[in-house]
Formats: sequence, structure tokens, C-alpha cells
Amino acid sequence: MKLKSLIYLFLWIPLIFLQCQKDGLTGGDDNNGGNQNITYGKNRFITRIDGDDREYWVHIPNSYTGKTEVPMVFMLHGTSGDGEEFYNHSGWREVGDAENIITVYPSSWRYCIHTDGETKTITKWNTVPDCEWTYCDGQKPRDDIKFLSAIITEMGSKYKIDDKRIYLVGFSNGGQMAARCSIELSDKLAAIVESAGSFYLDTTYTPKRKLPVLYQIGNEDYGPGNVGPAIPLSLLDTLITTPGIGLRNGKHYVTAQDHIRDFKLDPNFILSGDTTKAAIATYKPYQCCGQPSIFICHDKRIKTCLSQWRKSSYGSCGVKLGMDEKF
Repeated sequence: MKLKSLIYLFLWIPLIFLQCQKDGLTGGDDNNGGNQNITYGKNRFITRIDGDDREYWVHIPNSYTGKTEVPMVFMLHGTSGDGEEFYNHSGWREVGDAENIITVYPSSWRYCIHTDGETKTITKWNTVPDCEWTYCDGQKPRDDIKFLSAIITEMGSKYKIDDKRIYLVGFSNGGQMAARCSIELSDKLAAIVESAGSFYLDTTYTPKRKLPVLYQIGNEDYGPGNVGPAIPLSLLDTLITTPGIGLRNGKHYVTAQDHIRDFKLDPNFILSGDTTKAAIATYKPYQCCGQPSIFICHDKRIKTCLSQWRKSSYGSCGVKLGMDEKF
């Protein structure tokens, strides 16, 4: 498959917890794009951010030579996860091998937080205050935007990265972080996918640059530990235009309105897709040229069980937001 035809890449958000680790561990090099001493497969790197050692994992495909610039994709894990877990189970390294893409799996930080009436210590991306949880007293929120930006710089010094084709995908709490990145890192990213997580507050932000975004949610996804009725895909129109609707606490509407305001979109969307599989709402900018489209995908095949994500790999929504999208 040619790289330009990989139009469904951002919809690969699988988690399989039975897959075995099979790549050799870590290393990496500072060859600045050369092809000497490349550690193919699994690499672990540590970068110092505001006095903390922050970890990220990188997969280098065997087809990488160091002579030609290649795309890079970030994959941000969800609550309680880490970069190595997503390296091992997300399916992205297989995509990287097939398409000569370098894939990056950062780890968030572990905090004491308050959520759903409970106090727990768990890994989270720092999306406060735009989220449904708060920090315990005395916690120091880490600067994850600074962390991810540092990774982009470091990867550019270690490998031949096409800086016009750097993409970011986030799942759940990682999806919330992806939404934050669509605002604060939009000057460094070509496109973003927010999967099963996005903006939480009904507010407005100003992105550094308007870029294409896909928000993807399953029709049975009510969040970790929560259940609810399967939402008919034919209701997508109603969900994104009706405030205060009971299903998913009206989050479809809030998410749509946030993106419309932030990216200055025409609120008149185009519906497409197959309501037996996935329904899609496409928002265009008020003016046609030089600005992105925003997609909201409601997918029947993505459920709350994380292991179901494998079924949605490669084109659950059929949205043309892929590796031919450049900065």
C-alpha cells in the first residue's frame, strides 16, 4: 500500500492485551538522520523536563534508512496506561513497519486525583481544568505540552523526520490531551485524532493554527466503568445539535460546539457514512481555502471494552484524514 493511500491511518486505535512483546529493547542513537548505529524496533528514551525524567518509547521500522524524511505519529495512552503498554498493544508499530512511519509512545505522569467521588493514584495527562477530575492537594501538574514539544525536537535531531507530517492520536484521557494539543501544539502538528476523549468544558480556545481534527466515539462508550444504551447512529444529527440531551450527558453537543468555536467552522455540517457501521458529520470552515475540516464520527463497532478497538482498525469511519495530509 502506498503511503499516500493510507487515508485511514488515524483510525487505528486498537488495544489487545494478549499480544506478546517481541522487539529487542532499547537504545537509540544521536546520528542526526544518518543511517549509522540505528536501533531498529523498540527504543526507550528519557528526557529531562522541569527537573523530572520523562519517558517515551519509539518504534523504528526496518525500512527506515536515515536518508529520506519519514512521517512520525504520536500515540497517547489513556488513564492508568503508559507508553510501553501502548507500544506493545496499540497496533501502531505494525502500521509503522508496513508504511515506514516512526511511531512514538510517551508516558504521562502519575498523580493523586479526585474523580467520580473517589481518590486514587493513577497516570493522567495534564488536561486540568478541561476535564472531569481534579488533583489532590499538593500535587504538581506536569507540563505535558512542553514534554511533547521536546520529543518533537529530540526526534528531529535523532532521525530524519518530515516536520510537515507529524501527527498525534490520543485515546480516552489521551484523547483529551490530543484536544489540548490541537490548540497548543497546532503549530507543530499536521493533523490530530481525539478518540474517546475530547474537550470537556463548554468554552473557547484559540489555536495557534487551524488544523484537521477527527473526533471519534463509540455508540456504546459511556466512559470507563459506565454503561448505557447503544445509541442509534441515526441520532448523530440530533446529538450534535441539541443541548442538554440525556445520552452521554450531552457531550456530543458540547464537543461539536467547542470545535465549531475554536476552529471557526460553519455550523452547517454534512452527514455521511453508513448508519449500520459509522455515521460522520463533517464541518467545513466558513471560507474554503487554507483551513481544515473537522470530522465527528459515531462508530457502532467501537464499544466500551478496550479490546474491541482492534475491530475498528483501518477505516472504521472512512474519513480521509491521513498521511497525505501535510502541515
